[in-house]
Amino acid sequence: MTVTVKILRNERHTPAGKLADAELHFSGEPMDGLKLIGFAIWRRRDGNGCAVTFPARAFNVHGGNTNVPLLRAISDPKSQDQVREVILRAYAEHQQHVAELAS
Repeated sequence: MTVTVKILRNERHTPAGKLADAELHFSGEPMDGLKLIGFAIWRRRDGNGCAVTFPARAFNVHGGNTNVPLLRAISDPKSQDQVREVILRAYAEHQQHVAELAS
């Protein structure tokens, strides 16, 4: 099975700081033809680089809202960091490709 990251630029520039959405496209069994959506790439508030948020679902618990991530580590939280790095690398490659087309 292989996974391809698809970057969808945020051309509307709303909400502020959101640079792009990302999807994970799967090819090969057992997930051939499926995609996982809901990742977002954001400009960090301190201006140093980008951050990635994972797909989440909002729940109302005792009158307050909480977000529960839909993609979670089973045992090693570093596995989420690897996914973030793959998405950030794909975003950097996408940005480079866009810059090359513009010049």
